[in-house]
Amino acid sequence: MNVSELATELKTTADTVRYYTRLGLLSPNKASNGYRFYTAKQQSRLKFILSARQLGFAVEDITVILQEADDGKTACPAVREIIKQRLAETEKRFQQMLELRDKMQAALAQWEKIEDKSPTPHMVCHLIEQFGMSDNGGTKNEQE
Repeated sequence: MNVSELATELKTTADTVRYYTRLGLLSPNKASNGYRFYTAKQQSRLKFILSARQLGFAVEDITVILQEADDGKTACPAVREIIKQRLAETEKRFQQMLELRDKMQAALAQWEKIEDKSPTPHMVCHLIEQFGMSDNGGTKNEQE
């Protein structure tokens, strides 16, 4: 099958197929007319790549996993280790996002009670510039 047929079959884009081909993760055959065509093996490989990406595996991770498989080794231990790392990274980002959400909620609650001010040469928006000033050792009126 050609690029667009493979993309349609796996519900992705032709650009995605070409991207993984450029990276060397897919190795299409070439027809006499110069067009690339992909075998059932390449289709299975792309399906694996797309599934791995949905689970948060980076292209570099997938490259390692595919190399293990291409060498005839089980990739399962590497897969488990990588997913543990990705899960820890995701958990850390999740916690950071929760903290950011809490800050945003606090800012909004604080700003609902504060009047608007026009900008000055030393201030763009007092809401942002004064937010958290008491946490940083300053006072709320320092910037006015």
